[in-house]
Amino acid sequence: MTWTGAMTKLDDYRFEIPRSFKPCMTTSAVIYSDDKMIRSVKEDNAPEQAANVACMPGIVGKSLAMPDIHWGYGFPIGGVAAFDAESGVISPGGIGYDINCGVKLVRTDLRAEDHAQDIKKLIDMIFDNVPSGVGEKGKVRLSIDEMDDVLEGGAEWAVSKGYGSKEDLTSCEESGRMRTADSSKVEMKAKQRGAPQLGTLGAGNHFLEIQKVDKIFYPEAAKAFGIDSVGQITVMIHTGSRGCGHQIASDSIRTMEGALKTYGIDVPDRQLACAPVNSEEGMDCFKAMSAGANYAWANRQMILHWVRQSFETALGMNPEDLGMRVVYDVCHNICKLEEHEFEGKKRKVYVHRKGATRAFDGTRPEVPEKYRKVGQPVMIPGDMGTASYVLVGTPKAMKETWGSTCHGAGRMMSRTKATKSFSYAQVLSMMQSRNIYIKAASKEGLVEEAPGAYKDVDAVVNVAHGAGISRMVARMVPIGVMKG
Repeated sequence: MTWTGAMTKLDDYRFEIPRSFKPCMTTSAVIYSDDKMIRSVKEDNAPEQAANVACMPGIVGKSLAMPDIHWGYGFPIGGVAAFDAESGVISPGGIGYDINCGVKLVRTDLRAEDHAQDIKKLIDMIFDNVPSGVGEKGKVRLSIDEMDDVLEGGAEWAVSKGYGSKEDLTSCEESGRMRTADSSKVEMKAKQRGAPQLGTLGAGNHFLEIQKVDKIFYPEAAKAFGIDSVGQITVMIHTGSRGCGHQIASDSIRTMEGALKTYGIDVPDRQLACAPVNSEEGMDCFKAMSAGANYAWANRQMILHWVRQSFETALGMNPEDLGMRVVYDVCHNICKLEEHEFEGKKRKVYVHRKGATRAFDGTRPEVPEKYRKVGQPVMIPGDMGTASYVLVGTPKAMKETWGSTCHGAGRMMSRTKATKSFSYAQVLSMMQSRNIYIKAASKEGLVEEAPGAYKDVDAVVNVAHGAGISRMVARMVPIGVMKG
């Protein structure tokens, strides 16, 4: 359904839905886009969801949508909104089902031209070492008590069990652990779903790629991030909290639907079900979501460990000698209590980022000290077969978007439509024509994620860069892909 509501173009990269569009709106909605992209945004009807978010209780500032915006559950995917820490709400629809779906980027000292013959061996070995696919079970078996430790310890737990080093944690959002997590707020079904899946990639748009640096736009930041030159090999891990996070989201949504009646909250779409931040339901949801985020960080950390082992075995070199260091691990489905400056005053808000990435500048204490001269690394995964980016946070993002930017290419075609539009042979041929070796757990999963089903990631990143809410640092292209 194409959206036909009121919208004003503010400049080349911003469009605004006025507060007057709906009687319930207490603020306007701003969509970061350009003239070409906004047409596909309207065709998806996602602006309606951005306007609905502007109706929610306690919203501070504007309802925001990043350039990869598309229709989601409740919030649009690409939606960002902040709610007052006293009078606002927590909404699982503003976080998403895959809590802390995110990206870990690893740099290496390797060069693509020196290891072209090794890519197939590396991907095949990683495929054997890292379980992937719908419902796939991991190599680690956890008891429920151990699951509690994961839910509260996150990547710290993984490192304590030998999966990586403490140095990895210094290059991770929240150091890989939200201390607001409370495993007792996670229902048993979520723990049971998560226990066998820890250390697995999953399916859908998740991937593990061996990439090469294609372009460097901001040499100072690239150098700070350990990205030295064009042709350098990097590894990108894109996955989240698996069945554990999905169940936490489902349980939270059910609770919040009841809370609407309890607290007399009126929202234009029941998928925006929420509860006051200081209510029992609101805090329980936040603590459970934090635990789901920790599961995802532990998950990516364990996968990193097995990737390093794969490189060591395939190349006969120690990962330290290969320079396999984490650039950063950043999430893009989460809610956090943060302090921001708003209208000249410091204010605590619960920032919901759904399909949006934190993009803090170097003034923030949350940014690792080694990056404060340039800002926080931001990873933007492309769709399979196309480019991914490293960006950096900016002062303008801090002023306009609660320190947020886009999170990826953004779908423009449903998975069902993709399977009708592309064949396995077509997708495979396209990958081969680009000299990309791919190994997938299922043919159907590969077709669902065909590059043609997504927006142009270059165009999405250009909008974010042009709007000044993040700055391009480097562009990577895949040379080997593992898909669930």
